[in-house]
Amino acid sequence: MVREHWHFTAPPFDGSLEPASFYAGLPQEEALARLEWLVDERQRVGLVVAAEGCGKSHLCSMAARRLAGLGAEVAVLSLGGLAAGDWLEMLLERLPLDRVSRTEPLRPWQKLENRLRENRLMERTTAFLFDDLDRAPPDAVEGVVRLASGVESLYARTVVIATASPEGWTRLPAALRQRAAVRIELPAWDEGMVAGFLDRAIVRVGGAAGLFSAEAAATLARFSAGVPRLVGQLAQWSLAAAAGDGLSYVDAGTVERAWRELAPQWEDRSDGHSPVGQQDDSPGPGSQPEAGQPQVRVVRRLWG
Repeated sequence: MVREHWHFTAPPFDGSLEPASFYAGLPQEEALARLEWLVDERQRVGLVVAAEGCGKSHLCSMAARRLAGLGAEVAVLSLGGLAAGDWLEMLLERLPLDRVSRTEPLRPWQKLENRLRENRLMERTTAFLFDDLDRAPPDAVEGVVRLASGVESLYARTVVIATASPEGWTRLPAALRQRAAVRIELPAWDEGMVAGFLDRAIVRVGGAAGLFSAEAAATLARFSAGVPRLVGQLAQWSLAAAAGDGLSYVDAGTVERAWRELAPQWEDRSDGHSPVGQQDDSPGPGSQPEAGQPQVRVVRRLWG
């Protein structure tokens, strides 16, 4: 019903990491430019620091395309939640090794070093992008430090880029933090960036710019605290609420109503984020609803 109401060709806020859905605001463009500089200048280490939901993973997927365009061989690996001992085999799977190299009876680290040596001889940079390094098992962290600090000639054209949260950044080994040529921070979006993201996402799927009024975009930015992941979630629910009411655009009142629906869910999120900016007379994220107050009003109207 939502897509039909707005005449979209696809969901505008699906939360995917596809390059087409990447919103390149000024901080994102600056971050990508600095990551490209690492490859151009043959630097060894770059670190990206951002809070949960602020786009680290999406930046990694986009940086992989940009660095490959510069001629680098790129491997992206998310380290968060991996079991000890798994990371190196998974990293090798992301490199374009031939069948002989994959089946060669060598230790995984020897296979990796052989590939680095081959790329160096071909004057090709090998760029590793490690997402959520601060949540990696100890053996993976040790391996990343080894890649970043190896002095052998085979490491000469190796670039290590890792992401971490502001809290996790302080737990990374000092050897890695000190070797970083750049430390890139991704801030939350301001109102202008939120409005730009909403328009771009909607136009990309065949909608009209301005579907969210200026007041609605400002309200959405305030309740989501400008956290990109929460911006997309709240925008999606706001579109559903407006479609259920038969509106021709999304106003600030609809955004606030959608936020009231989502607030309890955000409070329960494991990443610790919850909306901010509610008025004194608005129920907080942990507040209990009044007796009989529906908590899935939007969904019930659309699907029930």
